[in-house]
Amino acid sequence: MMPALGWQATAAAPAPVKPNAIGGMDCNGFSPLYKSVKHGLGGLCTDPVKIDKNGVPWRFEDNEHYIGHDEPSVKFISSRPGSANDITYFMRLSKDPAAKPTVSSPAVSKYAELSPAPWFGLPLCDPKSYPQNSCTPNSDSNGSAISDPNAAGSAFMELQFYPPGLGPFLDGPSCDAGRWCAALTIDSLACTFGFATCNNNCIEPVNFSYLQTDGVPAGPPSPQLTDVSTLSPNKKTLEMRQGDVLRVVMRDTAHGLLARVDDLSTGQSGSMVASAANGFMNTNIADCTGTPFDFHPEYSSAQQQNQVPWAALEGGVLMQDELGHFEACSSVSSRLPVSQSYPNGQSFSDPNVYQVCNGGAEGNGSGEGPCNPATGICQNATTETGAACPANDSASGVNCEFSGANCMIAGPRTTMVNGKAVVERWPIAGCQENVFQNGDLDFDGSSYQADWPDGSRGHPTSFEYIGPFTGGAHPYPNIQFETNVAASEILCNTITGAGCTAVPQGAAFYPFWSLGSTSALQATPSLGRLCGWNFGNVINHRTVQTFGKTTQYGTPDLTRFGGTLTSAVLPNPQLTTRC
Repeated sequence: MMPALGWQATAAAPAPVKPNAIGGMDCNGFSPLYKSVKHGLGGLCTDPVKIDKNGVPWRFEDNEHYIGHDEPSVKFISSRPGSANDITYFMRLSKDPAAKPTVSSPAVSKYAELSPAPWFGLPLCDPKSYPQNSCTPNSDSNGSAISDPNAAGSAFMELQFYPPGLGPFLDGPSCDAGRWCAALTIDSLACTFGFATCNNNCIEPVNFSYLQTDGVPAGPPSPQLTDVSTLSPNKKTLEMRQGDVLRVVMRDTAHGLLARVDDLSTGQSGSMVASAANGFMNTNIADCTGTPFDFHPEYSSAQQQNQVPWAALEGGVLMQDELGHFEACSSVSSRLPVSQSYPNGQSFSDPNVYQVCNGGAEGNGSGEGPCNPATGICQNATTETGAACPANDSASGVNCEFSGANCMIAGPRTTMVNGKAVVERWPIAGCQENVFQNGDLDFDGSSYQADWPDGSRGHPTSFEYIGPFTGGAHPYPNIQFETNVAASEILCNTITGAGCTAVPQGAAFYPFWSLGSTSALQATPSLGRLCGWNFGNVINHRTVQTFGKTTQYGTPDLTRFGGTLTSAVLPNPQLTTRC
């Protein structure tokens, strides 16, 4: 039985939990009332889509800030009962090259420059999330249409994997200098149908917990109580070596979704159950208080329509890579220090954080910013194609890159975690572009260069995926490619689809999904050896199918939201392609 912790739920019916002043009440960090523990968490949140009273979908804004994402995905589709609540993947983690990354060319890159988090997605029940309706766990009776006022209250689960090398996680993308870790995150949306009422103080609350070898969260996972310990790996956090082979399981239990990773290369395992007993909570739209809650999968089957109604991605059983959160720089400038203290005595500070990228991705000049954190007014903002932004206010809702923050220097810098000095060492100066806006909205950073896995020695190895399987051995017969990058493009008209493209204007490259041979992963005996999914570029001597490269993402889905591109529903090619 799990040991009781002070912040965990007790057997007695708990009183509503008031939020701390700093926590996870708004994943994007724009709440006017509550600050976020992680400075620049936005890249790891869910991308909502707003539906007006006439049923027309629009780009979502969090307190007047556009918070779109770029998340190229493969959606797996099955009508088999259990395919949305009992899921297994096999995967191999990427491995970085030994050489230092290059600043002014894509010759050498690390995975953390390309993506802050590859992840797997799944809809969960949350009656206190949009549109604030009841939800029956593990049931295809739940409504999911974006235009349905009776759709079930739904949350978006992401099992995220964090690449090494760019720490600490409190204001960077990495939890360790050399190893991967993983976390179970759950985003909800504090709005009623048609966005008639939202609580802007806690509009996108997020539950967060690392996967732990003992299954006990490192710190309180709820939005109300998240603190430094939540986001700081401890001795029980599962850390995985680069290149390790994993079995990833997501399935329902009596007290909530279980996410488990078995490292088949080392024999270690880590897990987390999204349960009230573990401190997970859903959030009251009226006052942002939390109630201990068991988060269960929403659907029984992974049918195409079974998705989160408020998400821009047509999310069901998803495999995905997050893009657009790093620019390599020759140097960084315009200091924006991070310093926070908590009532429980915890604290974090990182004085050497900056806003502006000089050189590198910005050529011979300097990039966007700085912004005044008190007013949100910014200098040198740009947008798609590199054009000047039509506004200088980061709270204007315009799709612009206002600042590079958070930006870090290359080499050693000293942070303070709970009064203890911790030295971080980045191999390259760079900007994450996730404080004053969410992402690289002029599309000139590392995600949009040809520095993705391609078999060359200077680039990381590709993630390899086999599956998913449900019920242990049953594959998913259909797939759909999709990406929500178009909504982040200022030239995209999400109503007509004009200008909505899978290669944004200004991007030198856009990564894509492929199938290729794999020696590291074994499929189930009944299916024999399967090709492995890869993400990035054509991999020499491995890739056998590219699905048209970037054309795989299809066209704007004008029946739902034109900012999301989708392919047709296709037979699962992993079941028929020979490698």
